[in-house]
Amino acid sequence: MITLRDVTLRRGTKVVLDRASATLNPGEKVGLVGRNGAGKSSLFALLQGHLHEDSGDFQWPRHWRLAQVAQDMPETGQAATGFVIDGDTRLQHAQQQVHAAEASGDGVAMAHAYTALHDAGAHDAPARAQALLLGLGFQAHELERAVNSFSGGWRMRLQLARALMCPSDLLLLDEPTNHLDLDALVWLESWLKRYEGTLLVISHDREFLDAVTQVTLHIDHGKLTRYGGNYSRFEDMRAEQISQQQAAYARQQDKIAHLQRFIDRFKAKATKAKQAQSRVKALERMEKIAPMLAEAEFSFTFDEPGQLPNPMLNLRDARFGYRSEAGANTVIVQDVTRSVQAGQRLGILGANGQGKSTFVKTVARTLPLLGGTLTEGKGLRIGYFAQQELDVLRPDDTPLAHMIRLARETEAAAALVGQGLREQDLRNFLGRFQFSGDMVQQAVGTLSGGEKARLVLCMIVWQRPNLLLLDEPTNHLDLATREALAVALNEFEGTVMLVSHDRALLRSVCDEFWLVSHGGIAPFDGDLDDYQRYLIDVAKQKREAAQAQAQAGPRLGAENPPFATGTSGSAAPAAQAAQAASTDSPRLPPGEQRKLQAQRRQQLAEQLKPHKKQREKLEQQLQALQAEQAELHARLQGQLTAVALADASKRLKAVEDALAATEEDWLDVATLIEDLQNAAAV
Repeated sequence: MITLRDVTLRRGTKVVLDRASATLNPGEKVGLVGRNGAGKSSLFALLQGHLHEDSGDFQWPRHWRLAQVAQDMPETGQAATGFVIDGDTRLQHAQQQVHAAEASGDGVAMAHAYTALHDAGAHDAPARAQALLLGLGFQAHELERAVNSFSGGWRMRLQLARALMCPSDLLLLDEPTNHLDLDALVWLESWLKRYEGTLLVISHDREFLDAVTQVTLHIDHGKLTRYGGNYSRFEDMRAEQISQQQAAYARQQDKIAHLQRFIDRFKAKATKAKQAQSRVKALERMEKIAPMLAEAEFSFTFDEPGQLPNPMLNLRDARFGYRSEAGANTVIVQDVTRSVQAGQRLGILGANGQGKSTFVKTVARTLPLLGGTLTEGKGLRIGYFAQQELDVLRPDDTPLAHMIRLARETEAAAALVGQGLREQDLRNFLGRFQFSGDMVQQAVGTLSGGEKARLVLCMIVWQRPNLLLLDEPTNHLDLATREALAVALNEFEGTVMLVSHDRALLRSVCDEFWLVSHGGIAPFDGDLDDYQRYLIDVAKQKREAAQAQAQAGPRLGAENPPFATGTSGSAAPAAQAAQAASTDSPRLPPGEQRKLQAQRRQQLAEQLKPHKKQREKLEQQLQALQAEQAELHARLQGQLTAVALADASKRLKAVEDALAATEEDWLDVATLIEDLQNAAAV
């Protein structure tokens, strides 16, 4: 186990841990939480051996194998699959033993070395590596691409895959979801749930922490506090703790005031001097309870839009993509005929590379429309949050310079300038987003990711938009700021179009979803849970297909047909054949085609209805069993009599058996539903 006893840790003059103590048991999945700057990364550095405790006792099993995501950007021409395979340190060591034995000519040594190589999994290493890559969103035709041909975000995914490939007893993940879309995030959750070692993860994604962790380690003011349960459970217990300490503090302050009044009243009287002196001593001996100060909250609001055109947007046979400098068009999404209404809350779903950001950039006027028409409502004002903040920020300018330029460019600000807008007004506005003092004159390129995101939000709010286009706005936001954003979006009176892998934000803000897939955009018939189950099934089928092809002989590579992203088919050849068949079929007129598709959807819905009802019933049973399981785990952590302990353990075993059986039933029904959907899609 990992133990810290009265550990003090400094970084320079700053005390990061102050006589902190905690214990982490083998196999536990732990979420490390705390405000920015509290010391989470410093604790990781202690575990990695990059820092050493200044005092106290820090111990962890030295025989444990440690895996972590390298933070450097890999620059190599090595193929992606080979790069990930090299993350398997056990396999690399076995290969070195083979080379040494062959060089020595020692037959016995060679026999041992080849046995070790087989035990290290050399026979299925390519399949394991490719399964990781496919799960993290890479396409089959990209598996043999050179590492340095990928963009920065994709190279960080390669580093994550390499860390997961490494056999480990302790896995450290620092914000692993930052470079992932929702598809890859769901797959990663599933992988981490199966991980058998000890996991310590830093994340600002509430649902990710809830899904993966069972223990929460909170770092605050140099202390470590362990809570049994995931992040939501930690929040509940933390809120109760704050409430209790505040009440105790208030009671103590009343007692102190009462004693002080007695002392002040009678200390000068000879007859009462002895009693007054005893109260002075009582006051000195009293152990002071500190007020529980909640972490500084950040909140903001979007101003009421001046007008709300309806519809906001009309798309007719629209085509979205990129135009090269030579004028050649690359179409990614086409034949889109839809409208966006005032007040809609749209979540944009879809696998990576299907065109979500391209669609949003085109609506935001950053990319040109490649065909069809996009009609904007009269008075449309767009607030655009780009996935890469520097797409709209200038790294050499200051926050104040950004606001001055924005004030000169926007019509609303021009009217305010005529009314005597001053630089101080802009400073005050920046202050609402925690930019104060010298920060307003700091170069944007030196700001943290979270500070850049707050600056973009500040600029959006200033423009008083009626349509918000948000492309992964939470990538660098901490939990408190994410919650502030969710509250502000729910109070916003205009229209929201949101691309995000933060499911808590999607659930709280969006009431309908559009799915970008197969070169088109269509409403997604289901909620976020339906979409998540669908993604898990697709990822599983991709992995199985990759493993089957690897075991059959040749590796998956650029010469093999790619998997169809977002398809429920089992393997790429099947998906490609189905696509080819549909391409060879005569095309109906668009109106007839839509009518036929609507009829098919209606028939499928009727067919699926009883099965979905059964699935819903099983999900309710699962929720009840999981709740009872969590309650029993909590009871077992407390102080119980021998009889109560035996009863709780017996009931826990029965609940876990029922849970396993119900999960099997749910899986059978879910598979049946998917088979019916696949049959209808062919």
